[in-house]
Amino acid sequence: MIAGARTAPVVRPQPLGAFPLPAGLLLIPGGEETEPCRKELVAGRIPAHWPAALRAHELAFAGDLAGAREALRGDDPVTRYNRFVIDPEGEDEERLRADLGEPLGALVDLVRFTLGRTDEPPALGAADGEIAALILSAQATHAVSRGEPGLALRLLGDAVRLAEGESPALAGVLLGAAADIRKGAEGPSPEVVAELRRALGLLKDTDLRVGQAELHLALALTLHEAAGGRRDLLVEAVREYRAALRLVTSEEAPEVWAAAHLNLATAYLTMPMTEASDRLRQGIAVQSLRSALKVYRPETHPRQWASAQLNLANALVYAPSRHREQNLREAVELYEAVLKVRDAGSDPLGRARVLANQGNALAHLGMFGEARERLHEARSLFAACGDEEAVRTVDGLLGEIAAHTGAGTAEG
Repeated sequence: MIAGARTAPVVRPQPLGAFPLPAGLLLIPGGEETEPCRKELVAGRIPAHWPAALRAHELAFAGDLAGAREALRGDDPVTRYNRFVIDPEGEDEERLRADLGEPLGALVDLVRFTLGRTDEPPALGAADGEIAALILSAQATHAVSRGEPGLALRLLGDAVRLAEGESPALAGVLLGAAADIRKGAEGPSPEVVAELRRALGLLKDTDLRVGQAELHLALALTLHEAAGGRRDLLVEAVREYRAALRLVTSEEAPEVWAAAHLNLATAYLTMPMTEASDRLRQGIAVQSLRSALKVYRPETHPRQWASAQLNLANALVYAPSRHREQNLREAVELYEAVLKVRDAGSDPLGRARVLANQGNALAHLGMFGEARERLHEARSLFAACGDEEAVRTVDGLLGEIAAHTGAGTAEG
């Protein structure tokens, strides 16, 4: 095929924006052989069978970008565009834009913005349908970077309306983005909850499992933040955390998986224990925190790692168990690991809290000398920071140790 030659007309809507990049920006060339795959992808589903004409797409969706690039050998505008999406170097962008014509040519500008090759989002121009929705979402991203969340929400609202009739999967992804921006501007409001539930409804019958898991996690976090101690909202949040964990594994979505485990444990440990069966939640929380720590490491996720370490240590101190001493010793080690990265200069209150908790665990083990040492350091830091309530709490623990050791001495 000669340079600049055109393939069969591209059928709209195209499956753009719903799947992860770069595969989610590839065009499906027109033709009877490719039409069933186009329909499946627009619906948010991965085709069970890929025709030979879409070998590059099959490889790209499987994550083999080098193989996909090699399979894109044609010189027609659609093949050149798909090659540009996977490997933007070496393509004459202006010529490609002209050869694609409108509205497809606007996708060249969209790819350039998405890849960071330009700071300006594409103009809407003559774009319509799913292409216009993607351009509006790019403009919304730009608005957020300029500190204009209100404008971003209006742009995304228009984008969702354009996409919903033709590409519900894309509309669901855009609604999730809008909910994230709205939460940043308004907090965990009922409107955010409603948008996330609507987005999940749009993705319900798709193969976008990671996208669904992200939405379940976002909904769970929103409900969790809004709970304020309300058990009903905490129960809903737990349900959403568990829904996220049913959809993904630690290998395919480690960030989502670990965050769901960490926050599920936090929700369980926050719930008041009113029945004997509620103690089972502590065991589940401990296992979830151990799972989160398989992903969170101090080198890669210092904040999340410290949170998981501390929550696990606290849970082990208070969890009912036949292995009480073993749990306490593990808790002391977990606290010690956090203390190595939490110094008094950068985070005096954080260090003080860890020291106080570790001192408490050491006292439970009967290691009173080490417990007093940790508690006295914690008290000094709390006093220096002006936290009088924490000072009184530490004084109470020191008093209990003094009473206990004094009683032991008298008995001796």
